[in-house]
Amino acid sequence: MSIIRSHTSQIRVRYSETDAMGFLHHGNYPTYFEEARTELFRVNGGDYRAMEERGLFFVVVSMSFRFRSPARYDDVLDVTATLEKVSAAKLEHSYKIERGSVIVAEGTTVLAMVDRAGQVQRITDQMPGVQSD
Repeated sequence: MSIIRSHTSQIRVRYSETDAMGFLHHGNYPTYFEEARTELFRVNGGDYRAMEERGLFFVVVSMSFRFRSPARYDDVLDVTATLEKVSAAKLEHSYKIERGSVIVAEGTTVLAMVDRAGQVQRITDQMPGVQSD
């Protein structure tokens, strides 16, 4: 089964997400990445709620991002999440946040699958929303 590797979500910057200078506060970028990543998982048939009810979780083990241009209140941003790699227990994503043709930020995350006890679990081919390489 083939999966969609990249998906773009639109997010409008809310006033409460800006700092005193009117820029999107840097602490909100991980939330935007998560929203886009969750939508990518969803369009591929993934269901976080069902997965977590089964006692499985994706936890972020590393994250990096780089700012290119500031975003401001009421900007409509395209946040693209791309599944770069699936290994036995990890997912690697890249992200690009754009306002029109302007790159606002880029980033990466690595997620690991764990059980309720925090023990690493294998990502199987039966896991909806991801496919092993």
